[in-house]
Amino acid sequence: MTAVVHLVRSAIAPLTRTRAFRWLGPRLLPTFEQLVKGLSGGRIQVSGLLVHSLTLYSTGARSGEVRATELMYTPDGHGCAIVAGTSFARDRHPGWTYNLIANPDATITVRDRRLAVRATLVPDAERDAAWALIEAQWPGYRAYERDSGRVVRLFRLRPVAELSGD
Repeated sequence: MTAVVHLVRSAIAPLTRTRAFRWLGPRLLPTFEQLVKGLSGGRIQVSGLLVHSLTLYSTGARSGEVRATELMYTPDGHGCAIVAGTSFARDRHPGWTYNLIANPDATITVRDRRLAVRATLVPDAERDAAWALIEAQWPGYRAYERDSGRVVRLFRLRPVAELSGD
C-alpha cells in the first residue's frame, strides 16, 4: 500500500505545481473538502487520502474567533507535525499563519484524535531539514516557496494534551 501511495503522490505532485492547479486549487478544494467531510459525517478528509492531513483550529489574530483550516502535515519523527504556509504559491501568507503567530496555542484533529498543540516557527537553521521531510512526503513541494517570492512560514505543532472527542 505504501508503494502505491508513493507512486500516486509522485504522479500527482507535478500537477499541483501547474498554474491551472494553483488557480483552481484554492477555489475548489476547500469546498470539495467540506462537502465530502459533511457527507461522510467527518470521517473522510479528501486530502488525507494521499497525504497526512489535519484540521487546524486557530484563534483569529484580529477577530479572536476560532478558524478551521484543512492542512497537509508532515510528521517530524519526534511526535510533532510540520505545516507549511504555502497557500498555493500565492504571494501572501495564509491567514492561519498570522493566527498562529498571534495565538500559538491551537487545537488539531488528526483522524479521530483531538489534540491541543503549541505552534512555533521552525528556526532558520532547521528549515532545510524540515523541507527535506516535507518533500520526502510530497515531491517538489518547496517549489511553492520559490514561486511565491516569499519565505514560506513553517510551523512545528507540538502536542501538549489529548482532548476528549466532545
